[in-house]
Amino acid sequence: MSGPGAAIVGAATAAFQSPDQKKEEFRRYLERSGVIDALTKVLVGLYEEPEKPANALDFIKMTLGAPTGVDVDALKDENSQLRSKTNELETQLAEAKQKLEESGLITKED
Repeated sequence: MSGPGAAIVGAATAAFQSPDQKKEEFRRYLERSGVIDALTKVLVGLYEEPEKPANALDFIKMTLGAPTGVDVDALKDENSQLRSKTNELETQLAEAKQKLEESGLITKED
């Protein structure tokens, strides 16, 4: 079966799955997507670390490539300020080009 009917049947089947079936499906999803392997490698790395880090969670984040010690709100504010400044500079550039065109120093093709 395909199309909308299949989606409805699939949703109904999912609604009647036992908790164990849902857990097993989620485990297979994690395995297929490589999450289990990645976490296993990180945990083995932590286990094999001669000097255990003071903050195991930071070690895991760092090993997985997540930035640590980053103030996301500050970065969002800076991004907003930079976008505003970019818009301001683009407006100034357009005005300067228009003045140069009006004065005949450049043509629209320049």
